[in-house]
Amino acid sequence: MIGHAPVLRVEVQALLQPRPGGRYLDATVGLGGHAEAILQASEPTGTLLGIDRDGEALGLASQRLASFGPRVRLLQGRYEALADLVGAEGGFDGILFDLGASSLQLDSAARGFSFGREGPLDMRMDQSGGETAADVVNRLPERDLADLIFRWGEERWSRKIARAIAEARRREAIRTTAALADIVARAIPRGAWPRHIHPATRTFQALRIAVNEELTGLGPALEGAADLLRPGGRMAVISFHSLEDRIVKQTWRRLEALERGRILTKRPVTPGEDEIAANPRARSAKLRAMERAPGVRARSARGGDSFGEAA
Repeated sequence: MIGHAPVLRVEVQALLQPRPGGRYLDATVGLGGHAEAILQASEPTGTLLGIDRDGEALGLASQRLASFGPRVRLLQGRYEALADLVGAEGGFDGILFDLGASSLQLDSAARGFSFGREGPLDMRMDQSGGETAADVVNRLPERDLADLIFRWGEERWSRKIARAIAEARRREAIRTTAALADIVARAIPRGAWPRHIHPATRTFQALRIAVNEELTGLGPALEGAADLLRPGGRMAVISFHSLEDRIVKQTWRRLEALERGRILTKRPVTPGEDEIAANPRARSAKLRAMERAPGVRARSARGGDSFGEAA
């Protein structure tokens, strides 16, 4: 698991262009795959600050990146709070966001993200508190549940799915991933099942986004991160569905219109056939990047601990 290859690794490196002495921020460090590649490319003096809300993932990333010593620092937190977490003077040469659920979360039955593994219906990226997906599924009124599944999952069968969930939970609470996946699959007419994905995929996506509030602060977080770049510094974002990608596109266009940055990817970079064959989850990945406008001074983040320049 620790050695899992990150999606679009080569393409991210080509856009961020890590170099010795550079300062980098991985705002969603996960298992540390992209962070490892950045640290290797910026040897011997590049530094990296890695942030993630998932404490379990941070523990594994710490093991993976231990050999880099003081060149790397890891903090637990949400990317919406970058300004409070970073507390850096002078800005970064490169910033990365790798959005969505990590391999750790998807592959662990106990985390409750996957319809393919029997487990508790949890889906929290930060397990220290907050509502689980089971709480949401069993609490929300049917109409609100349908709206949630339609909005965050772009699921055309949201009303039928919500009705089926409401009927099922009247008999007993829905507590497992397998139970929910079965309810959703039965609610969608067999002839309308998606060709290449499980019929519960969009419903699970919607619940995961709602439980973790993944999209509500993404746009402001990207704009705030742009302010932490040095002039000429670059930011790359990997998204995995159209809702994320739409926010990234809109944010990039707004920054370019305000002359705060330049879009480097007019069209998203996507994985090649070989990568998709080796890692089917890469299929929906889209990579976009922007560059901080020259002459625009990076802002200092508010509060937090300082993460100093490389020697």
